[in-house]
Amino acid sequence: MSHRHLLLAAILGAGLVTATAQADEPIRLAVDVPYEPFEYKLPDGTLTGFEVDLGNAVCEYLERECRWVEQPWDGMIPALKARKFDAIMSSMAITEERARQVLFSEPYYTTPSAWITANGNDIDLQDRDSLEGLTVGVQRATLQDRYVTDLYGDVLDVRRYASADDVVADMRTGRLDLTFMDYPIAEATIDIDTADSDFQRISDFIKEPETYFGQGVGVAFRHRDRELAEQFNEALQALKTDGTYDEIMAKYFSYDVKL
Repeated sequence: MSHRHLLLAAILGAGLVTATAQADEPIRLAVDVPYEPFEYKLPDGTLTGFEVDLGNAVCEYLERECRWVEQPWDGMIPALKARKFDAIMSSMAITEERARQVLFSEPYYTTPSAWITANGNDIDLQDRDSLEGLTVGVQRATLQDRYVTDLYGDVLDVRRYASADDVVADMRTGRLDLTFMDYPIAEATIDIDTADSDFQRISDFIKEPETYFGQGVGVAFRHRDRELAEQFNEALQALKTDGTYDEIMAKYFSYDVKL
């Protein structure tokens, strides 16, 4: 074999080794914790939740190991681009703005948002004049933040927080008049809509317009990682077909979060 052929074989062999090594490496999935019931920790520190269980099921289907990386929400996309992890599986709504920065999988769930206030507060969302000066808490850089800022920022005092837990803490101490948040989060953290709850939902479930709420939630990848995104799409479809998705959903929700 000529020297040139030997060199070519070595290059091809190295490429195969690299590809094999990458296929054997854990898939690093980023989550913003806590974001119950999607991702949160048990008292012993174990990470759990709807997306954690679903992500682990995807990795099992792909015969890959999942490695979960905790990342604050407002730095999610920059950290993905900086290769600190391979994908974001943390309730990221698919919007046109985000799709310019990341590659999304097919959507795997959608949930509504809702306006919430303390029991006894008489707030009429239709009467904009009555909202003047009231304080609303939202998690920073979320679709709820953008929705409230654009549509109510002229009348409400919008206060932004690093996490949903911080919003809830200020709701409990009365520093906020109301909040607009993802309803499953409210259900898990405020115990909303129960007989002994201190809070009430004062709106219908809100999922539109698509400009704000997107097309559902997807896994986010770097644009160059199209093959990995396609693998996730295949796995998610398989889990829906064989019933695994429904089993996981039923553990965390009393209502259907499928699209």
